[in-house]
Amino acid sequence: MNDLEGLPPEQIKRISKARERVIDSIGKNMDLYGITLSIGHLYGYMYFNEGPVTLDDLSRTMGMSKTSMSTGVRTLLDLKMIDKVWGKGTRKDLFEVVPDWHQNFSDYFSIKWRKAVEGNMTALAKSLAEIKEMQSEYAEDAEVLRLLTNDEAKIDEAIKYYRWLLKLIEALETGKIFELIPKET
Repeated sequence: MNDLEGLPPEQIKRISKARERVIDSIGKNMDLYGITLSIGHLYGYMYFNEGPVTLDDLSRTMGMSKTSMSTGVRTLLDLKMIDKVWGKGTRKDLFEVVPDWHQNFSDYFSIKWRKAVEGNMTALAKSLAEIKEMQSEYAEDAEVLRLLTNDEAKIDEAIKYYRWLLKLIEALETGKIFELIPKET
């Protein structure tokens, strides 16, 4: 895993320092999105590695247990930030980073937002059904109907927002977002 092997110590030190700064920045950035700092560092180390790595390689390089590496790798796999790859002549699992940060961003937010939208839409639909039921039940009570109608309107606005968010998620998933905001080349 050490691509710096064979270089003079001064070059290794300078390159390592530059890489460590970026790796730390990646970790801190990912921490803002709810991914632990250590998993962010793991991604950073993999990003700078030239080729696929095993859990043993990662554990040695980062000085963390194989169990911690396994958890981190599983998280990065779930977020589609790394891939499990095949390696000729090895029976160990190999992993490599997906280097397209635009795609990583799209995948991460698509996964997280879709899960949130589905949960919220379910809650909104359930509440809306209960409101409709109460509107029938309390049809003669003008004050309760006024409250229920206001709540229904608020829920309808929330549903419109989540429908819009689903369109944004779809734009991320299909890559149409890059037609609106092109990647730099």
